[in-house]
Amino acid sequence: MSPGQWLLALAAGACAALMGAAIQRGATCTVAAVHELMDQGRGTRLRSLLEASLWVAGGLLLLRALPLPAPTLPAPYAVSRWTLLGSALLGLGAFVNRACVFGAVARLGNGEWAYLATPPGFFFGCLSVDALFRVRPDPLPGGSALFAAPLALGWAWAAFVLWRVSGPWRRRGGHPRLAWTPHAATLSIGLAFLALLLLEGSWAYTDALAELARGMAMGHGTRLGLFGCLLAGAMWGGWRAGLWKARTPRAVELLRCFSGGLLMGWGSLLIPGGNDGLILLGLPMLWPYAWVAFATMCLVIAAALWAARQVRPASIA
Repeated sequence: MSPGQWLLALAAGACAALMGAAIQRGATCTVAAVHELMDQGRGTRLRSLLEASLWVAGGLLLLRALPLPAPTLPAPYAVSRWTLLGSALLGLGAFVNRACVFGAVARLGNGEWAYLATPPGFFFGCLSVDALFRVRPDPLPGGSALFAAPLALGWAWAAFVLWRVSGPWRRRGGHPRLAWTPHAATLSIGLAFLALLLLEGSWAYTDALAELARGMAMGHGTRLGLFGCLLAGAMWGGWRAGLWKARTPRAVELLRCFSGGLLMGWGSLLIPGGNDGLILLGLPMLWPYAWVAFATMCLVIAAALWAARQVRPASIA
């Protein structure tokens, strides 16, 4: 690799590590968001997830106005019964795992080693999906409705981000203290994802595992290296917050996490798209199948939580 390529790789690794730390510190998780909404009647975490999508949408608009190479984006897909089945499996897998793919990273950042079984489960789900579901999602012709918006919205987004980022300096007289609120975390996730989009193209760790399982030549080494940086960032975030406490997993916990990952792997290829890819790319691009899939996933998680409490009225988080 040339010095320039090394610099790009280091920059991409730093962005992935920042994303991991933000996921851990912001406790970003769809299961936790639905849990909060059902138990406390508050949508703080759910709004934060949607806010991450908003940051990415604004960034994509701004990139159109800048003299930079356009990032390579995946094709959208049509809404079908496979979209609904896949998102139901994705939601059920997140419930079994007790964390979505974001939440699994956050749990690993706390030292919950049982969640090391989630990525292998996801991988084997992607590996076995064709043997169970012989389906090929139909591509959706046409571009994204997002790019029909005026370019001025991209510049307005940039000004808004600068205003948000400068908030701590303005409020604390130039001596800010970083507080990893859900809003700060989602801003960091969105900006880090945009930087990775420019440096490495469309990247989500679930996509990297899916491509590896299906034998697609998409730079496995680089993408898996970014996954390692993501996990390292999450663990650093947990250590910095004083939340790191290595927990030796029991066999039943490893089985639960592997099974949850397996279900999420099946669901992600039927939709297609994992939870992270849906939130950070599908929703911002205003693709209908992504919005349908995310909403269905949330409803399935809520239904599973409700049903579990009828059988065993204990807290499931």
